[in-house]
Amino acid sequence: AKEKPQQGEVIAVGPGGVDSKGKRIPIEVEKGQKVLFGKYSGTEITIDDEEYLFVDSDEIMAILE
Repeated sequence: AKEKPQQGEVIAVGPGGVDSKGKRIPIEVEKGQKVLFGKYSGTEITIDDEEYLFVDSDEIMAILE
């Protein structure tokens, strides 16, 4: 069964990945944007009693404007 995607707000963005030639792959999302991702995507982390979800850029289904 398909799960409905989850929605979240981007609070931070890393520098992006590196391809096989060592060239930086730019990230398409920006801080503050709303995004959709799969229900079981990412890794949950708790920092100072605040829950965060770390999601790879390839797990983001859509950017909501």
